[in-house]
Amino acid sequence: MTARRGPATGAAADFLPERRTLAALGAAAAECRGCPLWARATQTVFGAGPRGARVMMVGEQPGHDEDLAGKPFVGPAGRVLDRALEAAGLARADVYVTNVVKHFNWEPKGKRRIHAKPDRMEIAACLPWLEAELDVIEPVVLVCLGATAARTLIGPRFRVTRQRGEWVRARWAPHVMATVHPSAILRVPDDATRRAEMERFVVDLKRIPPVLAARAA
Repeated sequence: MTARRGPATGAAADFLPERRTLAALGAAAAECRGCPLWARATQTVFGAGPRGARVMMVGEQPGHDEDLAGKPFVGPAGRVLDRALEAAGLARADVYVTNVVKHFNWEPKGKRRIHAKPDRMEIAACLPWLEAELDVIEPVVLVCLGATAARTLIGPRFRVTRQRGEWVRARWAPHVMATVHPSAILRVPDDATRRAEMERFVVDLKRIPPVLAARAA
């Protein structure tokens, strides 16, 4: 059974395929009309990475570059993530990356398209796709990148500023943590602070390899 085509019906759940593989989910998500964001986006940006990934990372939504490419974390924030993963001893190719919301939400600023935060309805409507990805991947480690992902998957009271890098209890994976979104590092205005924030980001990610090693032992 393929995804249902047609106007928005209120949630991504109406478009989920019966066969839950990454390929089937990605094809079905391309036809999703579960919230209004699809109408202004270039395309759906579904998750990417291996089916057997032990680490899954979730951001808020695709950005301008991701919207055009149809792949998550390929723009400037993705390059920050790649450098941080390498510094932490993790390979991007081994990590499944995705977002809470699968369409780029933006507002115009001159000739540019500027990120606009998705609202609660848009997040709730898109959540079935993320839940399906989690069910298929079954990660050992789940990392929430930024406040939207953390509050969606850990809870509305979670604060990244206070609890970043901590292992917390959540039903999605044996080991769950949250840290900043790499785009937050890009927004830091001066070089010295930006380097310090990058170092803190890497420190958070360095907590992952020992967990993976312990599970493999």
